[in-house]
Amino acid sequence: MSAASPALPPSPLNEDRKVLLARLVEGLDAPSLWWLSGYTAGLAHNHGAPQLAVLPGGAPAAAPGQRLTVLYGSQTGNARREAEKLAQAAEAAGLAVRLVRTDAYPTRELAGERLLYLVISTQGEGDPPDDAIGFTEFLLGKRAPKLPELKFAVLGLGDTSYADFCGIARKLDARLAELGAQRLADPALADLDIDTVAGPWREQALAQARELLKAATAAPATHLATVTPLRPASAAWSHERPFPAEVLANQRISGREFRGTGFRQYRDDGKDVRHLELSLEGSGLAYEPGDALGIRHRNPPALVEAVLQATRLDGNAPVTLGEETLSLHEWLATRRELTRLSRPFLAAHAERSGTASLARLLDPTQPAGLAALLADHQLVDVLRRWPADWDHQALVAALRPQAQRLYSIASSRKRVGEEAHLTVDVLRYQAHGHDHAGAASAFLAALDEGAQLPVYIEPNERFRVPADASRDIIMVGPGTGVAPFRGFVQERAETGASGRNWLFFGAQHFNTGFLYQVEWQEALQRKELHRLDLAFSRDQADKVYVQHRLRERGAEVYDWLQGGAHLYVCGAIAMGKDVHAALLEIVAAHNGGDRDAAAEYLTTLQSEGRYARDVY
Repeated sequence: MSAASPALPPSPLNEDRKVLLARLVEGLDAPSLWWLSGYTAGLAHNHGAPQLAVLPGGAPAAAPGQRLTVLYGSQTGNARREAEKLAQAAEAAGLAVRLVRTDAYPTRELAGERLLYLVISTQGEGDPPDDAIGFTEFLLGKRAPKLPELKFAVLGLGDTSYADFCGIARKLDARLAELGAQRLADPALADLDIDTVAGPWREQALAQARELLKAATAAPATHLATVTPLRPASAAWSHERPFPAEVLANQRISGREFRGTGFRQYRDDGKDVRHLELSLEGSGLAYEPGDALGIRHRNPPALVEAVLQATRLDGNAPVTLGEETLSLHEWLATRRELTRLSRPFLAAHAERSGTASLARLLDPTQPAGLAALLADHQLVDVLRRWPADWDHQALVAALRPQAQRLYSIASSRKRVGEEAHLTVDVLRYQAHGHDHAGAASAFLAALDEGAQLPVYIEPNERFRVPADASRDIIMVGPGTGVAPFRGFVQERAETGASGRNWLFFGAQHFNTGFLYQVEWQEALQRKELHRLDLAFSRDQADKVYVQHRLRERGAEVYDWLQGGAHLYVCGAIAMGKDVHAALLEIVAAHNGGDRDAAAEYLTTLQSEGRYARDVY
């Protein structure tokens, strides 16, 4: 591609269609616009358009041997951001590049690819993110084509607090090589300190792409169809620069039950779920129901002091890392992860402590022991159990950077205006003889009204109410998994959607865990919510969960799906798997008992955007 872009060709759109297009894209964020441009390019290709079509970000689509395809699968947005950085750098270098989310990628095109970079996160214990489930199943399945002409590289994002670190990235890298593709570099596997791995990988990947596609960059511009990049100005507030949102309300909405007669008695069942209302006034931040709010938290003061006591280090001592100098206390409070362990830190601690029992837990041939340790211990537990000598600088360098937390937004802007609401389960428990707490949730629970909380919007384009407002929706959200569905119901009511809304909600106890009970009852009365099925697991001898209620309503669930309903699941990973198993049984029971056909049915729903999950 030449340095100067050719003049734009005359628009084939009349004025009415130009106005319609402008209204369509108004307010869309950058990732949505990139996806939209790639989607429309695909439509043009299917209608017999020339081989060179418009690509995301304004880059031209070249023949397979002349372009770079960047695929990403992302659960929390990190993989998407890294893929965008690579695509933007490639575009700035004059390369023909397209950026595609894995669930929007036409797998039939894989056999024709010549240069492919895959950026993918791992969810839980080696699972793909939800938007990459279909692509992963295709690539690992029998229908995957041989790829002798493909060159590829993989960037994996993960968390070394899980035993199967970057498991899906390693698995897909191996599978691409097995299919005959040429690996350009070993897979790059990034922990929470993403840029230390992703930065060098991106530079190497870009240099290789330049070399491989240099013939394409020298091609005459007349061979390419280009358009002005459809990219809005950068938002003032972002992941890197969060907005200081004011706390308008912080209310406990669970955990207390009225008991007795004639006087007030309360029992605390240990659950502390908070409803927070935050002001976004003046920020310009916009979100849709289904999006998440990212927050930056301070680690609890008691936890910071416990780490200092266990290490016998001076919290006031200055520590310089890179270009930043802070006291050790401030590093621990704001910059370092104190509740999630990692294998590299454990290895360093085992060496310093000289403890054989800890070293044995790190034996790669004994993954169960490490998995149990990571699930059961926080940093302070390891420091207490296996004492070791650390100095200030080494401790800060060995600990992982603090991970920002994401919470599903529990509101619709059409109802609450310039606010965002959250539903937060505050984690507190006893372990190893000491009190423990979740770092972010405890921080949020302690916020007073009027306090400021650094926040940003994390879009979740695959978890949206249907564009067709006449479609019915089924929502499965036990516990705080109900949060996005509060926003869904508000949104559908405010827009006058004619489709029905059916909610499955579960908790341990009716009296103490029925989140937003009054709101749901009012929504039923107003016909904003049309059906509500409840499962309270500990209110009877036999435990009952949302998947049991789904099975009980199996015929009706299947009828709704057959009628075009969209299905959403939000909550813990284990719950998501149990619900998926129940759905397989439901579909199989109504299609003649064929479980393979039932699995294909659900996969089709996912590919159509009618079965979406947000599990964590």
